[in-house]
Amino acid sequence: MPKLILILLSLHLFTPTSAQTTETLRREIEAIVSAKQAVVGVAIRGMHAADTLSVRGDRHFPMQSVFKFPIVLCMLAQIDAGKFALEQEVVVQKSALLPGFWSPLRDKYPEGATLPLSELLRYALSQSDNAACDVLLKMLGGPQVVEAYFKGLGFEEISIKINEETMQGNWDGQFLNWTTPLEANRILRTFYEHNNRLLSERSYAFVWELMKATSTGKNRLKGQLPLGTVVAHKTGWSGQNQTTGITAAVNDIGIVFLPDGRYFFISVFVTESKENLTTNEKIIADITQAAWDYFVSKK
Repeated sequence: MPKLILILLSLHLFTPTSAQTTETLRREIEAIVSAKQAVVGVAIRGMHAADTLSVRGDRHFPMQSVFKFPIVLCMLAQIDAGKFALEQEVVVQKSALLPGFWSPLRDKYPEGATLPLSELLRYALSQSDNAACDVLLKMLGGPQVVEAYFKGLGFEEISIKINEETMQGNWDGQFLNWTTPLEANRILRTFYEHNNRLLSERSYAFVWELMKATSTGKNRLKGQLPLGTVVAHKTGWSGQNQTTGITAAVNDIGIVFLPDGRYFFISVFVTESKENLTTNEKIIADITQAAWDYFVSKK
C-alpha cells in the first residue's frame, strides 16, 4: 500500500472529529429513551458550537414550573430598569396562598406575610413556589408581559399565557405555556454568556445564585453526577393525570459545571409519559450522565 494512503488512513482512524463523537452521544441518548413509553426532547450545547446536539429539539413541550425561570429573568430586568427593587417590601395576602398549591411560602406563613422582593424571587426559583410565582406575575402585569419581554429579545419559541393558579386548575391549560429544548438552551446560554446586554451585574449574580440553590429535582440533572457537582437549574412537573395515567411534563433545564471550570447547557423535557416519576427522572439523569461523560472526555 503506498505510503501516502497509509498516512491518510491513520489520520482517519486516530483523529476523531467532534461530529463523530457528538453522533455517538446522540446514539447513547436515543438508546436511553428507545424503550421508554414517553416522548423526550433534549438539547445540549458545550462552550463551543461543535459540541451541540438535539433530539426533538424543535418540538413544543409544556414547561410547567420551568416557566418560573423566564418570569424571574423578566422581573430582574424590570428591577434593573428601576420599576422595582430587590429590597422593596411586598405584601403577600393570605388569599394568595391557595390550598393545594406547592408552596413552602404558605407553609411558613399560612396567614400571609410582608417579604422583600428578593425573598419572593428566591421562593419562586429555588423552591419552585407556586404562590410566590403568581405574586410575581401579578406585579409584572401578567404572563403576557413576560412573553412579550422574551419575544422582544428575539425568542420566538416560547409561550407564556397563564399563571400557576390557572395551570393547576386545568390539565389542558398547561400546554399553553410551552417552549422547545433548543429555545430553553438558548435562553440559558444568552443570559449566562451574554449577560452584559441583559442584566446588571448584581441581577446576574443573584439569578445564578438562585439557580444553583434549586432544591427540587435532585434525581434529574444532578441525579447521577459526582457528589458536589454544581448545577444551576430549574425543574418542572405536571403530576400524573389520574384518568389517563399520562404525565405531561417532567423537565429540567440548566448549566452543568465540570471540575476544570468548563460547563455545558442541557435541557431535557419528558412528555406523554406512561412511566412512573422514578423512571421519568432517571431518563433525565441518564441523559445528563451521558453528556457529562462526553464533555469530561474532551480535553
